[in-house]
Amino acid sequence: MEIVLIISLLTAAGAVCSAIYYRCREKKTLKNIRLMISSAKEGQFHESTFDESVLSAVECDFRDYLLSAGVTQDKISEEKDRIKELISDISHQTKTPISNILLYTQLLSEQELPESAEKCVSALENQTEKLKFLIDALIKCSRLENGILSLNPAPAEISPCINAAVSTLREKAEDKGIHIIFAPSDLKAVFDAKWTAEALSNILDNAVKYSPENSAVRISVLSYELFCRIDIEDEGSGIAEEDINKIFSRFYRSPEHAQIEGLGIGLYLTRQIISAQGGYIKVESEKGRGSKFSVFLPNA
Repeated sequence: MEIVLIISLLTAAGAVCSAIYYRCREKKTLKNIRLMISSAKEGQFHESTFDESVLSAVECDFRDYLLSAGVTQDKISEEKDRIKELISDISHQTKTPISNILLYTQLLSEQELPESAEKCVSALENQTEKLKFLIDALIKCSRLENGILSLNPAPAEISPCINAAVSTLREKAEDKGIHIIFAPSDLKAVFDAKWTAEALSNILDNAVKYSPENSAVRISVLSYELFCRIDIEDEGSGIAEEDINKIFSRFYRSPEHAQIEGLGIGLYLTRQIISAQGGYIKVESEKGRGSKFSVFLPNA
């Protein structure tokens, strides 16, 4: 019995020692892996274990991963630089010709021309304005997507930004007899004033475009604990349920509104701008009962 007891004790002691050994070995391995990650973050990783252990294999795989990731990052940087140069070149090459076309059409419109010629000049000016808008929108989208265009959000009152957006659509709304209703608010949010005004004007442009004559577009501002919410509600034709998840896609146009002028890029650009500032957009709509776009900006 004593021998059996001794053997049992020795076995238990061996198991305990073995468990302690493997536990210490595991802690040491984890510690080494943490050191590997820390040195990789600082760009100073190098292999230190050259044997047949698992850690040595992990170091080797980690080194290969860092090398491939570094190459990928270099390729991404090079691609961004090429895109930046291309955007700059497109912007430079198209700006002068379009400005000249607009200038000459305006000079022509000031001359005494036959009625048929006046219509041609007017059509030429309209189409040139559309081309200018399309190129500007594409350049803005590309700059946002590639991180070339930087936004500078800062705490500020939201009302001046909304008023700036409304002012760009005031004339267009008045031509259709649409009233844009907004009661100024002293609420604040964190946003880039210039680009947020452009994002809101894109939503307002759609509200005016798809609303019937002599209707109203209402803007309101609410404050929550984390976000400031801007609601833009119209009395337009509404959005079909199957289209709500598509309207923020680039170049998407609902077949139902294909006859209405548009490029399908305004809402895409709007979401890019709002998302880049830590905000988001929600849509509520019902066919024949208008739409409500809610823009959420980080609360100040």
